[in-house]
Amino acid sequence: VQLMESGGGSVQAGGSVRLSCEFSGIPLKLNGMRWYRQAPGKKREMVAAITTGGTSDYADFVEGRFTVSRDNARNMVYLQMNDLKFEDAAVYYCASVYNGGWTWGQGTQVTVSS
Repeated sequence: VQLMESGGGSVQAGGSVRLSCEFSGIPLKLNGMRWYRQAPGKKREMVAAITTGGTSDYADFVEGRFTVSRDNARNMVYLQMNDLKFEDAAVYYCASVYNGGWTWGQGTQVTVSS
């Protein structure tokens, strides 16, 4: 399994960005998928999760601003982030879970500016 994130960059506070995670290896539909983030000096934290069946879950700090989705046919997972705040700045990682094993992408940086 390999994961490749893209879509990060600099965005103004209050703006939006969509992160993409390209999945390769075993069929994506077999994997639970997660988005995590890590800001400088902080622990990595879960942002959003989506099950093989498409059920999503979010960290409390998301407060309805983010949406995780998956397209198994295209082997893609997405994280739409709206109304970005300064505290959302971090490296965002895509992760897959299959049979108890985790695979991580290399991360994509999101910077939030005024």
